Amino acid sequence: MTGGTRDGYGADEIMTATAARALLEGMTCFVGIGLPSAAANLARATHAPNLVLIYESGTIGAKPGWLPLSIGDGVLAETADTVVSVPEIFNYWLQPGRIDIGFLGAAQIDRFGNINTTVIGADYAEPKVRLPGAGGAPEIAACCREVIVIVRQNRRTFLERVDFVTSLGFGDGPGSRQYLGLPGAGPRKIITDLGVLEPDPATCELVLTAVYPGVAVAEVRERTGWDLRVAADLGEIPPPRPSELAVLRDLLAARPATAEAPR
Repeated sequence: MTGGTRDGYGADEIMTATAARALLEGMTCFVGIGLPSAAANLARATHAPNLVLIYESGTIGAKPGWLPLSIGDGVLAETADTVVSVPEIFNYWLQPGRIDIGFLGAAQIDRFGNINTTVIGADYAEPKVRLPGAGGAPEIAACCREVIVIVRQNRRTFLERVDFVTSLGFGDGPGSRQYLGLPGAGPRKIITDLGVLEPDPATCELVLTAVYPGVAVAEVRERTGWDLRVAADLGEIPPPRPSELAVLRDLLAARPATAEAPR
């Protein structure tokens, strides 16, 4: 895990624990690799043993004993309740709104929760940076009942307006998702290395609702590319419990690649 260290835990570890706590028993969760996978597997190994993990490769109900190295890691198929085709994952499970929570990352995110993973720069044909692209993210953003975004906070990432909308959050504000007929509720939590942002119910603009221990509001605002609003009842997120850290670190340590060649 990368990121700064505070009081015996890393920035990525508190991000992961915070995301894991948002996942409830019995939910279906569309999981990506990295921090989303760590959060989902931490939740399943602690407070939500019946959390259903769905990976884009077609595995439903995966129960890996370690954090998978990719969506194609064999442990996902070996431990899944069933394995289906990728078109079935999207056409039958995701697009009809059968998945409760979807996780997304972002190269850029704006004040309405729109995500860019396509290009950096105003000119699409000749961008400053060409990013990996959309993958399944637009469908996840559109169709999951709720979306959680996990991303580190800085002014290069948190912009007034993204250079390219790869995955829609709340578009231009209230009514955008409804106008486009999107079934999902959109991003409900933006979990960063400083705290949590959530959309204002009236304006859809992201608002800082909680921070981690020792994080000042001024620091969050300084690392945000717009005039960030702060909730009147700003909360403080509890640090990871020793039990959460132990399980998370065990999941990381159990990876076969730490002792032998990757499978």
